[in-house]
Amino acid sequence: MKTIFLGALALLFTSGLQAQNQNKKSETITKVTTVKDDKGEHKVVKKETVNEVQNIELKAVPAGTKDTDIVPTPTQATTTTTVNVDGQERVVDVDHSAYYSYNGERYQVLADNAGYTVTSPTNKSILRRTTSGNNYIYRSKDKFSIGHFDANGNLVLETYDDKTDKVTVEVFNLQK
Repeated sequence: MKTIFLGALALLFTSGLQAQNQNKKSETITKVTTVKDDKGEHKVVKKETVNEVQNIELKAVPAGTKDTDIVPTPTQATTTTTVNVDGQERVVDVDHSAYYSYNGERYQVLADNAGYTVTSPTNKSILRRTTSGNNYIYRSKDKFSIGHFDANGNLVLETYDDKTDKVTVEVFNLQK
């Protein structure tokens, strides 16, 4: 019994030590402002945390070598802003409402109560935030995709195709 327990414990610890296949970067900017009004002084603390995650993918290793190059992959950025006023903390979402372009067509992304509405001259779709990170579910008449906003503010949609067993990536470029 003791051997089984120790074996299971060793297995758990070794699985937790596996190498991560991601580059991660996190930066927090804190701004403290003191506001004076008729009720006294109030301290407002604004924290903006930017988390960037990039998956690491390697090119095929040539025969007879040990080294290989890294394939460039997109970076996913998550920005979280929290405001603390007199001990009451509140999370503020970043609004991605703007115009985007894809394949020569212009799309408008507008925030609504449940997420975003994506409209084009020919189609109307919805974009809903998931509970994990900066991911969204994209749903239109004929498409179901997972999306996120990259570090440049572009909307990136990833769609799985049953026929080809591949994931296609579409980048909707932010219009500035």
